[in-house]
Amino acid sequence: MGAGASSVMGREGEAEDHETGLGNLPESCVAAVLLHLDPPEICRAARLSRTFRGAASADFVWEAKLPENYMYLVELASGGKSPSERDLLCLKEVYAWLCRPNPFDGGNKEFWLDKSWGGFCMSISSKALLITGIDDRRYWNHIPTEESRFYTVAYLQHTWWFEVDGEIDFYFPAGTYSLFFRLHLGRASKRLGRRICSSEHIHGWDIKPVQFQLSTSDGQNTISHCFLDEPGRWILYHAGDFVVDNSNISTKIQFSLTQIDCTHTKGGVCVDSVLIYPKGFILKRSLLPTCKSVQLVSE
Repeated sequence: MGAGASSVMGREGEAEDHETGLGNLPESCVAAVLLHLDPPEICRAARLSRTFRGAASADFVWEAKLPENYMYLVELASGGKSPSERDLLCLKEVYAWLCRPNPFDGGNKEFWLDKSWGGFCMSISSKALLITGIDDRRYWNHIPTEESRFYTVAYLQHTWWFEVDGEIDFYFPAGTYSLFFRLHLGRASKRLGRRICSSEHIHGWDIKPVQFQLSTSDGQNTISHCFLDEPGRWILYHAGDFVVDNSNISTKIQFSLTQIDCTHTKGGVCVDSVLIYPKGFILKRSLLPTCKSVQLVSE
């Protein structure tokens, strides 16, 4: 018994310190646990200890959070950056990079990953859309505004034929997506630091609904109708959903917004952009900090 007691006692009879903590866990085991956490939780766990910090930087942890075709997105986001410079980034840095807005197509389009879980999102400016009559200043104008991520919107004063078309050919990460038009009835501006909205040109939208149409290169099609309403608010109008099965195959999407009943004129609408989000994601939160009030309208 004396021998047994002496084995756990120090030279002066004090108990030796055999306590273990989080820092004693193998880094590989910690990383295996972090695989099951969302990116914000991984970053919070990295503050627990040096071991957790090392595990939270492991490439295989972040590769699981990135889309399967993340290298395509990196190529698109990198612009003129050389492959050697790009290869120096660890995958945690790649994830952070892709979570920032990444412009392409001359700055008229941008994509990003949602930092909470890596969902792919895209925004297409009104300047990248084909708008009938956009060059005729009697009907349309591009007006600057801080309420758009592109700092400009297309404003319609009046027209008989309202048609907005667009398309995007892209290697989307696999998943189901929803497409929205971001519209605003009335012309917003600021006076003495306060937001005001002019309804001077708003007319014709309560007579007949607009039509939204969405089609994909693999045969998916959807058509919906909706009245434009609620002047003074930016609203996301749901045009339809589409499914991407293979991220290594390019998907071409064509979409349109029309009201071509020439029995009456219509006007007073701002066309900001087209947005593509993972289906159901926009129901949980607003990703548009410039828009204080976001509402979804579908068929």
